[in-house]
Amino acid sequence: QCSSIGILTLATVDGGLFILRPRIAMLRIVQMLLIVLFVSCKNSSLDPEGGTDGTDSGYVGEVESWQADRAFNLVQDEGWLTIAGLFWLQQGENSVGASSHHDFVLPEGSAPSNVGVFQFQDRTAVFRAAEGVDVRQYGEPVETVVLEMGERHGLSVNSLKMWLHYSGERLAIRLRDLDGEIRDEFSGLRWFPADIQYRVSARYTPYGEVKKVEMLNILGDIEIFDSPGIVGFELLGESVRMEALSSSEGSLWFVFRDDTSGKETYPAARFLRAEVSQSNEVVMDFNKAYNPPCAYNPYTTCPTPTKQNRIGIRIEAGEKKYRDYS
Repeated sequence: QCSSIGILTLATVDGGLFILRPRIAMLRIVQMLLIVLFVSCKNSSLDPEGGTDGTDSGYVGEVESWQADRAFNLVQDEGWLTIAGLFWLQQGENSVGASSHHDFVLPEGSAPSNVGVFQFQDRTAVFRAAEGVDVRQYGEPVETVVLEMGERHGLSVNSLKMWLHYSGERLAIRLRDLDGEIRDEFSGLRWFPADIQYRVSARYTPYGEVKKVEMLNILGDIEIFDSPGIVGFELLGESVRMEALSSSEGSLWFVFRDDTSGKETYPAARFLRAEVSQSNEVVMDFNKAYNPPCAYNPYTTCPTPTKQNRIGIRIEAGEKKYRDYS
């Protein structure tokens, strides 16, 4: 029964699984089949009136569906698992190519031995392509281009993409490789069982004006984030206040650490997102707390919590450590 449910669910998740390159298509299918089977089998084993701890089975199913979506999104081409390099720009010329003598060495067989040069001066990066190498931006061939920040302005070579990225005051070239090993070796996510006691109502108090917050990332660089306000709530009999960050989606974003960090969960931090109602009520559902990309990928940069968001209780909910990078 679980197998038939899982296969049917997989077929309706996204037919795009079958148009991935042959080398990774089977891996994607197997990963998603295992995820969906896991959710289906867990739901079928629950008492119809609720979970083993009294948590409503409908809520458990909703949480586990969200978890499956998260795993599915991670393995997509634009997900964090295809990030394959982070090259720090030095003043002057920074050569790039698949040959080992370059400043930025691309994965073997992924690109020509010599792709070109990033000329970096006064925080401006100019790329010059090597003669005869097909480098594209916005789908069009380029020879020389001044780089702007972000992936949408990136340069493509075969299955690789390179773009300008910052970590604090430092600038780097970030690399995405659609044929990279990190995604191919991805072993899936691990979660605490969904528990309704970790879904709590909170009161959001906006600041008079948006506050600039300095946060240290895992590389030791200071990054500046916008904080629109703070939330307060009761959890496991304790009063908790957490500072929110603004997100591009319009929701509140929380970077936090608790007493499971470094034990069952990723040491540096976990993330949580929440929506604010018109009456400034917020639902903090820690069953949907998730790991930053640094938990799976050593080429990513992630913020660590401020003192306000280091919570002195065990939040046994949400995503657990990932085995390879935690």
